[in-house]
Amino acid sequence: MDRRQTLKMLGGAAAIAGTGFPGFAFAQAQKEMVTVVKIAGIPWFNALEKGIQKGAKDFSINATMVGPANVDPAQQVKLLDDLIAKKVNVIGLVPLDVKVCEPVLKRAQAAGIKVITHEGPEQEGRDWNVELIDSVRFGEVQMERLAKDMGGEGDYVVYVGTLTTPLHNKWADAAIAYQQKNFPKMKLVADRFPGADEIDTSQRTTLDVIKAYPNLRGILGFGSNGPIGAGNAVRQQRLGKKIAVVGTVLPSQAKSLIADDTIREGFLWNPTDAGYAMVAVAKLVLDGKPITDGVDVPGLGKAVVDVAGKQIKVDKIMRINKETIDGLIAGGL
Repeated sequence: MDRRQTLKMLGGAAAIAGTGFPGFAFAQAQKEMVTVVKIAGIPWFNALEKGIQKGAKDFSINATMVGPANVDPAQQVKLLDDLIAKKVNVIGLVPLDVKVCEPVLKRAQAAGIKVITHEGPEQEGRDWNVELIDSVRFGEVQMERLAKDMGGEGDYVVYVGTLTTPLHNKWADAAIAYQQKNFPKMKLVADRFPGADEIDTSQRTTLDVIKAYPNLRGILGFGSNGPIGAGNAVRQQRLGKKIAVVGTVLPSQAKSLIADDTIREGFLWNPTDAGYAMVAVAKLVLDGKPITDGVDVPGLGKAVVDVAGKQIKVDKIMRINKETIDGLIAGGL
């Protein structure tokens, strides 16, 4: 084959690729998005990753997920710095500490990288934050359930992932305020406890709390592993009838604890939907589409948008109990 024939073939291939003809798109032309989560390898973020993978396929974005081995904001920052150096197009983030992450996200934006957060309504240095729940109501409905099981009175404690995890503490604030207004005979016996992202930590904390507060009647856990660890400890101590456990859980993890009434009820949104939504919003941003109130987020429907506050929200609170759990597990949760 002579040089003219070679150039002609290459030019034809380039022309076909430029038209978007199936099978000829070059991988390097695909936009890249990497989402940094709180911790790698736990069921909640495994489910979120499924949504990211589906979004990657549906929106033709090279979208992947990474996370630190431990619940450590400094490790998140290192991962974010690596992504800036890699020059990805979009960074997704589920932040552990909004203040710690703020400087590195602003560096990302200065480098032209778009930033989409989830569970980060107060995170500076982002283009948009995506939520599948109303944060205040999410805390209130869980307190309502805890109060019901406690008969509206008695001692209780609250668990969060870390004392700086944005949404966990916002939910806790809302729940505690709701208790103080509506159930004055209930008493928060200590400041909220961290560790609800890890089963072992929550279990150890609960064993300590049971010893320290012998009149304890309720545990409210924000963080998908918190109620699991708490439930394990309550079951171990045979206190399931005395101490009510309520909180954010995955159905597949909580099944046995809900079946024997150790966890009275669980609450969450679908983490797979959350992962998908982050990629969907990234696609809108990359394409320069306007995001205004009522925007249709693919897969989730119309959203409430606070343009000034850079918030996108749909209300998808799910209740996990004996009536709903099997269907939710069958749906992949």
